[in-house]
Amino acid sequence: MSSLRLLALVCLLGTAVAEDWPHWRGPNNDGHSFESGLPEKWTPKGENLLWRRPEYASRATPVVMNDRVYLVCRAFPETTQEGEKTVCVNAKTGELIWESVHNIYLSDAPAERVGWSSVVADPQTDTVFVLGLGCVFQCLDGKTGRTIWEHSMSEEYGMLSTYGGRTNFPVVFEDLVIISGVMTGWGENAVPAHRMIAFDKKTGVARWLISTRVRPEDTTYTTPVFTTFRGQAAMVFSAADGAIYAVQPRTGKVIWKYQASTRGINSTPVVDADGIVYAGHAEQNSSDTNVLGAVFAFDGNLEGEITEEKLLWKAPKRALGRSSLVKLGDRIYFIEDGAALVILDAKTGALVGQKKLGRIMFGSPMVAGGKLYVAENTGRFYVLKPTEKGVDVVSEARLAQGEEVFGSLAASNGRIFLPTIEALYCIGSATAAASKPTATAVSRESALSDRKVAQVLLTPTEQILKPGEKLQLQVLGYNKAGQLLGPVKGAVVTAEGGGAVSADLVYTAPASGVAGVVLTAKSGELAAKARLRVIPQLPWKFDFADEKVPPVWIGADYRHKPAPLDGQKGLVKISTIPKGTRSQAWLGWTNLHDYTIQADFKATQRGDRLPDMGLINQRYTLDLQGAQRLQIRSWTARLELRFAKTMDFNWQADTWYTMKFRSETEGGKVTLRGKVWKRGESEPSEWQIEATDEVPNLQGSPGLFGNATDAEFFVDNVAVSSNQK
Repeated sequence: MSSLRLLALVCLLGTAVAEDWPHWRGPNNDGHSFESGLPEKWTPKGENLLWRRPEYASRATPVVMNDRVYLVCRAFPETTQEGEKTVCVNAKTGELIWESVHNIYLSDAPAERVGWSSVVADPQTDTVFVLGLGCVFQCLDGKTGRTIWEHSMSEEYGMLSTYGGRTNFPVVFEDLVIISGVMTGWGENAVPAHRMIAFDKKTGVARWLISTRVRPEDTTYTTPVFTTFRGQAAMVFSAADGAIYAVQPRTGKVIWKYQASTRGINSTPVVDADGIVYAGHAEQNSSDTNVLGAVFAFDGNLEGEITEEKLLWKAPKRALGRSSLVKLGDRIYFIEDGAALVILDAKTGALVGQKKLGRIMFGSPMVAGGKLYVAENTGRFYVLKPTEKGVDVVSEARLAQGEEVFGSLAASNGRIFLPTIEALYCIGSATAAASKPTATAVSRESALSDRKVAQVLLTPTEQILKPGEKLQLQVLGYNKAGQLLGPVKGAVVTAEGGGAVSADLVYTAPASGVAGVVLTAKSGELAAKARLRVIPQLPWKFDFADEKVPPVWIGADYRHKPAPLDGQKGLVKISTIPKGTRSQAWLGWTNLHDYTIQADFKATQRGDRLPDMGLINQRYTLDLQGAQRLQIRSWTARLELRFAKTMDFNWQADTWYTMKFRSETEGGKVTLRGKVWKRGESEPSEWQIEATDEVPNLQGSPGLFGNATDAEFFVDNVAVSSNQK
């Protein structure tokens, strides 16, 4: 890494110092370390082992900032308190500085997959950002762990947290922190897609949002990387729709796109100083779906659609599905899923050599001092030295049997940090000193010279308001290259769906009711849109008399459709949506607590099978199950340990039932109570199912749950009210 390249990154990303490892792939997001004095051998028994901490076991990659190590770990594993935590530890000693613990809720992901995403550190503000397994996105103070702002991405944007647990990595660019995931939102974003959202890193306000192709086959755990193409700042990322994109990081405008695969891509691209993009995957190739996997290169100094003919080279049948590649000199090094190290000529893609390193690979190689550092999944640790025809093994260490490695290595101040599912290791010499980078040439973002406004953004791009509430809007102008020029004078903003915008760009929400509002900013021929949800405080009632899914519900439209119900009107949870028959929908504010939600349900039957259907209250689910059970739960994958209560409950198809679900918080605990009865009959005087969570979710949006895989069901008369005191 050169000092000039570091200066270029400081211009783009903020003020990082050479000793920091603020991103899981290093200071330049490419797997390269600044360090030159790292140990070339070590043993888990003690040689060059500075410390080992079992309490920080993780599958995530650590990051390092200001001699502090940050890592996502399981909190209180295998107990009734289990959740997720971000830890901050002293890099020299391994001693805990602080930890931030939170619950996982309304997720199918198993506890073993906590830590799929890594922390990203921002040296400019001394803050860290983390997206948890349950889609909690947090900005934390780097010194104290204090929560500066937080978003529940599932409740606010419909981000999915599925059994696979694949969670994307946040990245920081200037004053933005950008996160992505497959989301099912509201309005035009109700159809699932892999979406990128840029938040103001200090306030958490959404600045821009973009979508890739809708209805992707997979979620991903990819990471964007930042670079420049002919002086234009760019963010390059692999997406769930199988494409690789370059977008302007300040605006989200697409620069180019290459459709590499038919399925989601997990590996992270690398861009060299000349703008050549190197990437790979282990899925079907879009050009030939009969061929699985490929590694390829193309010139990123282009615009528009990048076709197969524009590739510089392509090596098919290479399964780069988990690990990410590195470029060292004039060669590309990558480790296939089966743990075979493959070396290709960077210009031609010709095979130089390969070497088997083990059985399976998840983490990515790290380059330091001209050598490759690799930790294979089953616990083999290699230091490799490139040779003319391949690599020589400088050293090999073996972890204890069963001590698996899912993350990658991090390096800072002469130390290497190795995460395993049993412990976090710190490897290095007690007397080692950090090295400084040396100078070579690299491209940089062009200085601001073009001052013609070529595109505009209207911010905030997404927000939720109360009736009558006011919001200051801003129209920002950018040149063709996506460089900020400042507020646009004379821009006009109009509102569709309710409310009004004043001449000084203050939006006033309608005085009452629920509204999904689309704002449009215009400046000459340029236009930009933003969206607002206007939702009153409780109580709410929805009877679907307008034959519409309420426009402000998250994750509801597309998966639910208006339907005639026994002479009335309601919704049907349809079974024809691929990968969408099991879903959750959220109705509004995420800070609500101590309330009651009620709705009417009627199930159809397919053969001898019935659906599951129910209500969400304060991040808990009351589920009337087709298996003739009634269940209260929070974390679906942790029923047997974390929190759940299940009882037998006989019910039948083609019969309307009313379900009622209440949350009551007292003494640091929350009690959940539910009841179900045939609609039209007297409500039972007693609650039929009750459970108290001593590690409570203290707030959350009301919502609906349903699984129509086996059969469809109908919903009507949804009502939410504050509990009577």
